[in-house]
Amino acid sequence: MLLSYHGHSVVQIETKGTKILIDPFINGNALCDLDASNVKCDVILLTHGHNDHVGDTVEIAKRNDALVIATFELANYLGAKGVKTHPMHIGGSHEFKFGKVKFTQAFHGSSYTEEDGQIIYTGMPAGILFFAEGKTIYHAGDTALFSDMKMYGELYNIDVAFLPIGDNFTMGHDDAVLAATWINSKEVIPIHYNTFPVIEQDPHQFVSALASSEGKVMNPGDSFNL
Repeated sequence: MLLSYHGHSVVQIETKGTKILIDPFINGNALCDLDASNVKCDVILLTHGHNDHVGDTVEIAKRNDALVIATFELANYLGAKGVKTHPMHIGGSHEFKFGKVKFTQAFHGSSYTEEDGQIIYTGMPAGILFFAEGKTIYHAGDTALFSDMKMYGELYNIDVAFLPIGDNFTMGHDDAVLAATWINSKEVIPIHYNTFPVIEQDPHQFVSALASSEGKVMNPGDSFNL
């Protein structure tokens, strides 16, 4: 399994011949190394409906005939735009050919702002647990710290956790360090920082503060085999 990071909350997983993109915010993301016009993927996983997470989903999904997996309301919204979707919801899981997807809680918001300023409610925000090749990946999405993260650490043997550290809209440094302790992932990778001035953080400071997990700061375009 190959994991790569592409700025903000954009993560790519390659497993069983399937390319999966999580929260493909590319255009408008100065930290992203990808070009939305030529990205290839088979599946898109979305944590919630905010524009900096839905990003270029519609364009990428239509061009690649990719399956978009999202919470029910967000999947319905994107389905109405002609995108192939599989709706799910928090607490639910589904076994796909490429792996198992389970949506978790996340404490945040979820809406999409259209070009004309209209705000569309897109249901509940979520985190994602992904299981494939005997490995477990947790993408927390945008979230505050919440105590059920302890339960995730107890129930799942998490290999890699992608945690937001940007503060202001999500967990900041201190809360994310505590979340990492609760989740007890073998490896923790910070996401959702430095894209905008209000979420500027030092990821190396975060990684150095981790006690129970190994931390890794990934630059856009970095990848590693799990």
